[in-house]
Amino acid sequence: MRYRSFGRAGWQISEVGFGAWQLGGDWGQVDDAHSIDTLHYAFDQGVNFVDTAELYGNGHSEEVIGQALKTWTGSKIYVATKVRPIQWPRPDDAAPQMRGRFPEWYLRENVERSLKRLGVERIDLYQMHSFMASAMVELDWLETLHKLTREGKIDRIGVSLRDNEPDEALDAAAYGLVDSYQVIFNMFEQRPAQRLFPAGEKSNSAFIARVPLDSGSLVGNWVSDSYSHFEPGSQQHNMFRGERFGETLRRVEALKTLCKPYYSTLAEAAMRYVLSEPQLSTLIPGMKNRREVDMNIAYCGGQVFPAELKAQLQAHTWVRNYYH
Repeated sequence: MRYRSFGRAGWQISEVGFGAWQLGGDWGQVDDAHSIDTLHYAFDQGVNFVDTAELYGNGHSEEVIGQALKTWTGSKIYVATKVRPIQWPRPDDAAPQMRGRFPEWYLRENVERSLKRLGVERIDLYQMHSFMASAMVELDWLETLHKLTREGKIDRIGVSLRDNEPDEALDAAAYGLVDSYQVIFNMFEQRPAQRLFPAGEKSNSAFIARVPLDSGSLVGNWVSDSYSHFEPGSQQHNMFRGERFGETLRRVEALKTLCKPYYSTLAEAAMRYVLSEPQLSTLIPGMKNRREVDMNIAYCGGQVFPAELKAQLQAHTWVRNYYH
């Protein structure tokens, strides 16, 4: 396992972290004992960063992580969680207001609940599960989080950017408003590398890349009837419904052809593409079992991503939002 500095915090974080949304049950049925075993196995392999949210399984993901931490006797595990706003901004609202979405009473209640579910005295990284550009001047949320930091409830403050809206945090990253920024970044959503990551370089901001495998499509193992195997009601079933699946598969097949001369699998190319960004602190693919842990951490190692392939991939940028 390779480790990277987590921005101004100075933590040494595994460059492949553990995305724990699936542990909540939103991606299909889960067995908690199996999930805890997977977490412990990942920790044994050097993964020391776990990302979750109170939204995932209505707190169940946090509870499972808490059980895993309770019986873990190894080195420090950094836990990041999130709090959703009282009201989500509409996806078509280009300039939503941040003020009032995270009032003090609400943040305090949710911090206490997350602390209890995780079984920790302090949350390492507490993230707003949505961010708007207006947050630069509507600072009530940040004032509360600084209070909670002084009280020892949380250590570092982060934001999880709205899906496919990386430029909303350009000013925040440039000024170092918070410690970290979580953003969708993969072979389809390439825009963070163009403006967001460079914006945070001077402020030494940390960046977390989510869905590096595009919620499964960039693993490269889908075939024409794969959608029929998605569990009804699961995230994949909802996200890739209708014509979405066919369009995604068509674009994935084009990427497989492009990457084949360089990598044996599309998954390896996709992971190494994300890892090639020097400003990135960690990426957080979902992991359901030991096999997926092994697959994801196998791509660590600091290999140089082919410059000619990166240049060709620019033509495959695909800005779309399947997450609402």
